[in-house]
Amino acid sequence: MTTDVARAAEEVARPRTTVVRDTPGYRVFRVVNAVVLGVVCVVMLYPFATIVAQSFSAERHINAGEVNLVPRGFNVDTYQLVMADSMFWANYRNTVVYTVVATVIAMALTTTFAYAISKRHLKGRSFLIGAAVFTMFFNGGLIPNYVLISTLGFKNTLWAIVLPNAISVFNLLVMKSFFENMPEELEEAAAIDGLSTYGIFFRIVLPLSKAVLATMVLFYAVSFWNSWFAAFLYMDRSELFPVTVYLRNLLAAATSATSVGGGSTDNLTQVDSNIKAVAMVLTVLPIVALYPFIQKYFVSGVMLGAVKQ
Repeated sequence: MTTDVARAAEEVARPRTTVVRDTPGYRVFRVVNAVVLGVVCVVMLYPFATIVAQSFSAERHINAGEVNLVPRGFNVDTYQLVMADSMFWANYRNTVVYTVVATVIAMALTTTFAYAISKRHLKGRSFLIGAAVFTMFFNGGLIPNYVLISTLGFKNTLWAIVLPNAISVFNLLVMKSFFENMPEELEEAAAIDGLSTYGIFFRIVLPLSKAVLATMVLFYAVSFWNSWFAAFLYMDRSELFPVTVYLRNLLAAATSATSVGGGSTDNLTQVDSNIKAVAMVLTVLPIVALYPFIQKYFVSGVMLGAVKQ
């Protein structure tokens, strides 16, 4: 008898799990959603897969338009020619340095500026926002910018690439809106605990802003990685070029024997046929490798464990 009572008590005390069953309409939505997203993924990946296939294909198949997803006449002559050049690796190293330094500086300036103008009690806030927005529509122009960079002595230096584009106003406004939507109770509680403004920013605000910070890092990194015009304009020495300028010059002069350092006519024809595809693959590969490590922040919840308003 005692055992039956204890067993009954356990049954009553045991938490019951409630299973929510999907409605027929929701199941149809999930199927349709999966199909649509699958089609979108295929449409987006198809051109890139074709470019990769062309980069490994032989010249006759490329010119005949026979390359589609799968390489035809597997050939790596162009990859070998490009990657055997020491200047390619020097320019690739330059691109990595330029991108890392520029992204760090851009994030430091953007986060601090956005946090400052997100405070409605800041004196001169309207002027600062207006000055930033003004630069989205008006700038000095190509020649004044070139004269300014030359006068400052930035030609043939890292700063000619990093400083002129250190702050993207679009990214600044996005981050400003994000900071404005953060609960004020968090900062007030941190201030009561004795944190200064800088302490609140570095120990409270930034750790809770991983999603937007990761997004901005990716935006800035992609922008600086793909940038070539600033280096093309402000740098005269080939050893200082980023890899985008190297590939641009190789692409522009692919049909010239001097542009590839000599070689047979067949080799030059092969290079001319798929240099565009090779340049695209070599340029986009590092960003594609970086994206999976940042993508998780795009879908992660923001303000997890914080006070909700």
